[in-house]
Amino acid sequence: MTVASQEFQADTATLNAIFGEARTANAFTGEVTEEQAQEIYELAKFGPTAFNSQPLRVTYVRSGEARATLVDALSNGNKAKTAAAPLVAILSYDTAWHEQWDNFLPGYNAPKAMYDADADFAASTGNNNAHLQAGYFMLAARSLGFAVGPMTGADFSAIDASFFPEGEQKSFLVVNIGQPAESEIGSPKARFDYEAVVRTV
Repeated sequence: MTVASQEFQADTATLNAIFGEARTANAFTGEVTEEQAQEIYELAKFGPTAFNSQPLRVTYVRSGEARATLVDALSNGNKAKTAAAPLVAILSYDTAWHEQWDNFLPGYNAPKAMYDADADFAASTGNNNAHLQAGYFMLAARSLGFAVGPMTGADFSAIDASFFPEGEQKSFLVVNIGQPAESEIGSPKARFDYEAVVRTV
């Protein structure tokens, strides 16, 4: 592997833990403490977003009542594993993310007018950048030794109605987090080769 800077290159073990040997998990063991849950976000927040906007919002679901409500909104194949996961996160975006402009980019608020004038543009920007942050969030969890199981098989309108009834957030992903069960550590699934995906123009 050729790297841009040897000084900042992660070691092979770290790269494998985050990418090469990591597996999406459907069954978990262990626990995720409050401190570890916070550390996942504390790492993920440093990933880049447009204008440093950081529209991702994370709702950790720990209580039995909240977990049952969430499970009811999931597709059948996702219910049991989510009910049993050590920690579950609902990832959403702040529908009024641009109103935080003075907090995430103080001193340069001229672009905010574009979003104030176009609600659809504001929503798509928030959604797109929160998806970027979702990737950072999952890689942060992996870097701390956890496995993740992201799921889009859900009724997100029902999730929003239960967890964000005022419309302040729009959910788009549910992520199970924990130590992977032994059965989940297997061979990687197929990935596209470089030549099939990348071109230089």
